[in-house]
Amino acid sequence: MRVSAPVRGFFRVFLFLLAASLWAADSPSSKIEDDSALRRSLKAGWLTETPGKVLAARPSVRTLPGGSRIQVRAEERGDEFAVILARELVTVEGRGSGDFPGWAQGSWVFARDKRDGRLVSIRVFPGRDPYAYVQFRPLGGGKSQMDVVVYDAYLVQSHPLPLTVERIMEIPLEETLRAAGTAFPRRYFDPYPGQYRDILALAARIREELPSLSFRDDGAIDDQGRYVFINTLSPQDGQGGLNCSGFAKWVVDGILRPLTGELLPIEALKQPFGERGSSFTEPFEQLRDPFFGLDWTRNLASRANAAMLSPVFGKAEEFEVRSAPFGSLIVRGRGGAPAGLRPYPGFLPNAGFGVEGLQALLYTLAIDEPGRIYLASVNNEINTPSPPRMRQHFHVAVLVPYFNEYGVFRTAVFESAAETSFARFRGRYPGHYVNLAGIPVEGAFSP
Repeated sequence: MRVSAPVRGFFRVFLFLLAASLWAADSPSSKIEDDSALRRSLKAGWLTETPGKVLAARPSVRTLPGGSRIQVRAEERGDEFAVILARELVTVEGRGSGDFPGWAQGSWVFARDKRDGRLVSIRVFPGRDPYAYVQFRPLGGGKSQMDVVVYDAYLVQSHPLPLTVERIMEIPLEETLRAAGTAFPRRYFDPYPGQYRDILALAARIREELPSLSFRDDGAIDDQGRYVFINTLSPQDGQGGLNCSGFAKWVVDGILRPLTGELLPIEALKQPFGERGSSFTEPFEQLRDPFFGLDWTRNLASRANAAMLSPVFGKAEEFEVRSAPFGSLIVRGRGGAPAGLRPYPGFLPNAGFGVEGLQALLYTLAIDEPGRIYLASVNNEINTPSPPRMRQHFHVAVLVPYFNEYGVFRTAVFESAAETSFARFRGRYPGHYVNLAGIPVEGAFSP
């Protein structure tokens, strides 16, 4: 069976990310070795020559004065072709690996029209992440426009710069970014891995304990340490287990018990929390309990923030994520190719955020609020368990976004006494919403 180019590209990215521990950590984005002299030397050939000649050229490897190696190559991409200045990945021992994936830190991608050879866009990777980049596009009038994209979300879109793309092609990257001023959010390309030690330790401890846990519908552990059913608080018979909500409580209990010496009572976690619902949903509170997951995660987060920080942080407006630093997303078509843009509405009261922008949101949260985990309440407008169609919070998960010691972004997902991948979690709920309640993590974990 022949594998398509987009699929091959996906697996190349997947395998490189899987082997990320083989590579050395990134430098601060401002310290990337300058390659502007190389770009100027390539202008008359690779960057302006006719498409046919460029595509026929063989890849070549150039070495910068500081020792960084760059492979120059061309690739066809539909109606466009790309000239790629791909930095070499360096091993933890500081040796060149021979791998030039095209998204290593400091790589450039020049997209050109296959018909007339004009420059369509320039993409630069300030960090080692194929899904986080800066892009420059022609604007006319001696200007260009800058986009900053992380995981298909536009943190910056069409910001004008007083430079042409031809000028950007030739000058140091830092000179271009200085022209952008504060519009360039550098912090999103310079994570500090040491800030995630506590949540990484938490994730490791959860993994250690998972083999001792099992799933059971409506199951939780009460404040006396007994396995009970959430609905009735009656003891479980046989082997005790946890459902998704009970598991989230188990995680929060493990965070709080070293501080308080106690487990949280279940009945208090079931109570309505904050503003939610309307006169339409009120008659269905007993029949469908539409806001159970929202109330449960808010109550857990409130207790945790009040105990770890101060009572004032137990308010929903303090711990609930209610804004996203982006307003549009790339729409992916068949095979994963970009097919346009769509607006991203951000926070919806009583619902949270659309799952399609969740990975980008967690990326930015990991930078802006390192050391926090998030209780996720998954919801959507549905007809079950009985009509009418209304919003139902039906699943709870624990999300742990972080950058590992090599500066690579990850999100650990724990749900229903098991660990699952973020891709599987997101793919399970297309079109759904996720409400996020943040919890700080520090110190020991003792479930």
